[in-house]
Amino acid sequence: MNILVLGSDIAGSAREATERQEATGEHEPQDADTIMLIHIPADRHKVFGISIMRDNWVNIPGYGVMKINAGLQLAGPKLVVATVESLLHTHIDHYVMTDFGGFKAFVDAVGGIDVDVPVPFTSTVPYTATFETQHTFTKGVNRLDGEAALQFVRERHAFPDGDYQRVRNQQAFVRAMMALILSSGRARDAVNAIALIALASPVLTVDSGFDPTAMAALAYALRGTDPAAAVFFTLPTAGTGFSAGGQSIVLPDYGGIEEVAAALAADGLDDYAAAHGL
Repeated sequence: MNILVLGSDIAGSAREATERQEATGEHEPQDADTIMLIHIPADRHKVFGISIMRDNWVNIPGYGVMKINAGLQLAGPKLVVATVESLLHTHIDHYVMTDFGGFKAFVDAVGGIDVDVPVPFTSTVPYTATFETQHTFTKGVNRLDGEAALQFVRERHAFPDGDYQRVRNQQAFVRAMMALILSSGRARDAVNAIALIALASPVLTVDSGFDPTAMAALAYALRGTDPAAAVFFTLPTAGTGFSAGGQSIVLPDYGGIEEVAAALAADGLDDYAAAHGL
């Protein structure tokens, strides 16, 4: 199973924006701050997370070459799904998207999340102008409420490599979320799995086939999966540069991407991870 996880940077409701897009076909003021493909092998023994840099300069079906995160404002999550499917030659079964408010609300609803912070930093003032606090993160496990968690997954200006560290932080957060769900007993039986999804559903925008029952069934199916065994990596890139119009972009490493695509097609990300020391 492949699930595309998206984080919208819209100031309002991503769900309402998506509904408007589908009804009118007009653009909406939202880009994808987070694009991560979650791959669950057939044997359900572990989970793989593939982060896709938001500034990857790729072909967006029907629109031409531009930053991959622009697909969200052009035609919503379905277009981002189509773009990733084209890039990786794979089928995406479901998508899940949240926005700033929904993200914060869910983290607070579960009582906060323990995240292993890989690189210490303090949120930058220009970047956190809309936040309630300027949070400092220490190396190691930090207990994050919704506000701090949002700053953690969004920060990029505090790091020498910018977005590259941001996606590593997003991976650390998703690993922590998996640990919360799978190691805490929240998915140990159907009743608990349904209760968990009841907290998440109001703040998520999902495809029509991924209703609360389907999400709860997946959480329950993964109850024996070890979060520590999850493998996260970033889709290969060839560095950064500038577009003809002067935009700062990330250059895709198409050779490396084809290798990932082949591993996905063969359900062989285990071998790919071993070969690349992941």
